[in-house]
Formats: sequence, C-alpha cells, structure tokens
Amino acid sequence: MARPAGPRIAETRHRGRAPTLERVTDARALLDGRRLVVLTGAGLSTDSGIPDYRGPDSPPRRPMTYAEFVSGEPAQRRYWARSHVGWARMRRAEPNAGHRALAALQCPLITQNVDGLHGEAGHRDVVDLHGRIDEVICLGCRRVGGRDDLQRRLTELNPGFTESVSAEIESAPDGDAALEATDGFRIAACRACGGVLKPHVVFFGENVPRDRVAHCYAMVEELEPDTGALLVVGSSLAVMSGLRFVKHAAKRDVPVVIVNRGSTRGDDLATVRVDTGCSEFLAELAAERSAYPTSPPNEGAVRAL
Repeated sequence: MARPAGPRIAETRHRGRAPTLERVTDARALLDGRRLVVLTGAGLSTDSGIPDYRGPDSPPRRPMTYAEFVSGEPAQRRYWARSHVGWARMRRAEPNAGHRALAALQCPLITQNVDGLHGEAGHRDVVDLHGRIDEVICLGCRRVGGRDDLQRRLTELNPGFTESVSAEIESAPDGDAALEATDGFRIAACRACGGVLKPHVVFFGENVPRDRVAHCYAMVEELEPDTGALLVVGSSLAVMSGLRFVKHAAKRDVPVVIVNRGSTRGDDLATVRVDTGCSEFLAELAAERSAYPTSPPNEGAVRAL
C-alpha cells in the first residue's frame, strides 16, 4: 500500500493532556485550500447528548445484531421496547457546533451516524452510510415509513410504558436505552402487509447497500493527492464500513486527517492525527476557510425525527 501523501506526523499519546497546538495547526494547514470529503462518526454527536460506542469514557456496548433481530419476536420486542424509550430522548437532540461548522463548509460528507443531525444543521450533500433512525422499513414488503408514526402506534399499544421507566435509565447510542424489563411490550406490524418492522438502519452484521458504498467510493475517487484530502471526524474506524474509505484514500496517496478523542483503527494511515474534540476543531476550521456556501444553510429545514 502506498503511503499517504505529505509528511507522516507521528502522534504522541497524551494520556489526558491537551494535544499540542502544533499538531492542530499542522492539520488545518494541510487542509487549507484543499477540496475535502468528510467522514463523520458517533464522536461528532456526543456534544449533542447522543452517546457513542467507543469513546474514551464510553462503557462497553453490546448493540443488537441483525441476526438477533430477525431471530424472532422476543428479540424484536426487546429492541422496540428499548428503542421506544431511547427514541423519545434522541429525537430532542439538536445539531452542535461541529454539525453547524460542517454545514457552513458544505463539503461532500459521508456519515456513519443515523441521527439526521447533519441534515438538520443544513448540510445538503450527505450520504447516510448506515441509514436513518427516523425511518422504518418492513422486512416483508420493503415499504419505508416515518418513525414518528410508529412511535405513536407503540405509545397506543403500550400506554404509560415510557412514563413508568425510571429517568435514571441510561441512554445508549442510536436511539437505544439500557432497559432490561421489556416483557409484555407490544410491538407493531407493517400496516400494509403485517410484516416485521425494523429501523431503516444498517445493524451490526448487516451489509451496507452496494450502491451506497459505490457512491462513497466515487466521492473519494474525485479527490486528487495534490489538491484534495479526506477528513475523518469523530470515528474510531473500528468497523470496515468506514475504514475502507480511509484505506482507499491512502492507497491513492490522498492525504488523510483524523480528528478523534482516542486512538482509531486508521491511525497508521493518517497523514496527520489529532487527538482533540470534534466541535472545537471544526469550528476553528470553518472560521479559517473561505469555502462557505453562497447561500446560508437551510435554517428552515424541518427534521423528520
């Protein structure tokens, strides 16, 4: 594999200390004037109150896999009971300074997040790699509907369920909640065919649609080593669905800048690696760059969450 273009800047582990100003400056200097494609992960949404999977302070997570979900009604009841509580909290999340900075830059963006906050912030060119949690798909007829409608149906089927759950129950990533008592929760079927409803997101163990992956590869292909860069923000790159685009950029000698709290699986491929918060880095980057949209972000956009 070819080395990333530009000098490789080795990172010293800081064990809680602030990153050096020089490394942040190196990253912004490398990105300055280049055409960017941005890849974001859960670390970008933590400032909006949405927990991540693998941040430095995150407890161990065990999200439901696709195989578990399709195994039968007990697993589906467990998922939807937890999600019914988690969604009621997640839908109140708002874009943070990092989302707004990226919306100001309007770079082509690939997000591994399913929360829809990039769109709410006004970002137009977004590929939701893992889908959207504000949509529901039927595994039978493949009809796609809105999550709000399902939430109303679940509330009618399970009156008082959310109110009976302690406010102390921890929120989990992707609109989930750390809820164990799910016996008796009633789930809703597809209105059209009576089939099993699933959130329109890619579960662990499920494949990202091929056309979506191809589109993301094409975005990276448009970057040139001398004029472009791939910026990774808030992702540990622990799963191949995002890491493959970093590998592809590095193979083409396109510089890769990784901004994340904690180490990532792509650190060895980074031209510059910065251990810092996403929001502050992106806000400073947006303030320095001149690539603002000719019209302001769509502040009137209505979020479907």
